[in-house]
Amino acid sequence: MKKPIPCYYLVYVEVAAPFRRKGLGTQILKHFRKFLIKKSAVGILDNIIPREDLTYDIYLKQSWKPVENVVGKSILEDHQYMIYIPPRFEGKDLRAPFLKLMHHLSRKRTAIEMRDNQIMVRRTIAEFKELYSALLGYFEDEINNGESSPLMRFMFTRFVTKFIAFRRRIETLLGYTGGESLEQIMLVPEITGLPAQSYAPFDLENSPNLVSGDMGLWSRLPDALKKQPARIIEALPNYQRPNLLNWLKERGEDAGHSLTIGDLIDLGFDPTRLKEISVGGEEFIFERIQARQLPDLEKKRVLLEGVESKMRGSKIKNASLRVNPPLLTIRDRGNAYVLRRKIGGIHWEEAVEQIHSSSRLKELDNSLKLHRMILGTVREANRAVSKLVKVEGIESQDLLACFVSWDIKANQPLLMVDFSNCYLESVWMA
Repeated sequence: MKKPIPCYYLVYVEVAAPFRRKGLGTQILKHFRKFLIKKSAVGILDNIIPREDLTYDIYLKQSWKPVENVVGKSILEDHQYMIYIPPRFEGKDLRAPFLKLMHHLSRKRTAIEMRDNQIMVRRTIAEFKELYSALLGYFEDEINNGESSPLMRFMFTRFVTKFIAFRRRIETLLGYTGGESLEQIMLVPEITGLPAQSYAPFDLENSPNLVSGDMGLWSRLPDALKKQPARIIEALPNYQRPNLLNWLKERGEDAGHSLTIGDLIDLGFDPTRLKEISVGGEEFIFERIQARQLPDLEKKRVLLEGVESKMRGSKIKNASLRVNPPLLTIRDRGNAYVLRRKIGGIHWEEAVEQIHSSSRLKELDNSLKLHRMILGTVREANRAVSKLVKVEGIESQDLLACFVSWDIKANQPLLMVDFSNCYLESVWMA
């Protein structure tokens, strides 16, 4: 872009939740500042932490300042920029040059984001292709002989679950049109036909089973499950969520259909991650997570305790606010299995997907504005929880998931109707 003064622009990278509070953001700012001093150029920082965030002062500590300090007013209402002025330009009137820079940046910002997204997608696809090629080479003998060991099924299943997660994520990226097509990665029939196996055939960490949580609930579980948790849990029925039920119905399959690796690609998610179990007449769900996610699970538990104690009986846009905390955690075969109660609701994103994909629900949406009702309730629930439940070092919006009341059998929102209003029966934080 045109530069009235030497300038470098950095889109401040968001650090994923597991890697926060490790000083990565500070290191990025520190090295970028050194670079700007060396080049005798001003810096513009985009995508910054909101002012109300407790960590906002990391910019000020590195001598960054809001652009308003120089130009006197906000340039773009939807964006906040920080600037760094190196020693060469200290004391100079930079208002006019910065106004020009902001004007050019406002016109080029979309193109910059699109280019960055395209580069990221291209690189990641190349990495997936290399990994797939390596797996084919490693298991070449088994593939040629028409055999498949548990390890082979596990490794290709893990590859595919990572692949479809990436595919879901890039669908929302600005500028992604499919040009860097994921069709470049086509699994051979010998792989797509393999049964999906989402747990390791042996304990990758060679560690004993670890159990934490409600030990009374643990004592009520079947003895076979206690002896071989992963094997028994993975053999349980998949949770019958709407997306899975619709997929099975379209193919004339029943709930007992054994999923293949190709099925996972077609579905776009891994249904085996959630399993249903009945314990003493009560319905529960086992969720499989990676063992490295356990610290975040503990943070969720702390947050949900706060929601339960501080917001018990609260209403969110007339919907009852509830929590669904983890009750029991079992570690086995490199994974952790988290037991929660089965609730009469589904994740809000899946609810919106159902509304947009069902002709019957589309008609209801036209009259009742269902998707707006869901989005508004979820947004307000997240806002209320973030405001009232504060735990040092933990961001609730990064960890908690929001579920809305849903009639699974009828596949429609569970609503309450009074004389003047229509609203969701419940909203859950989990």
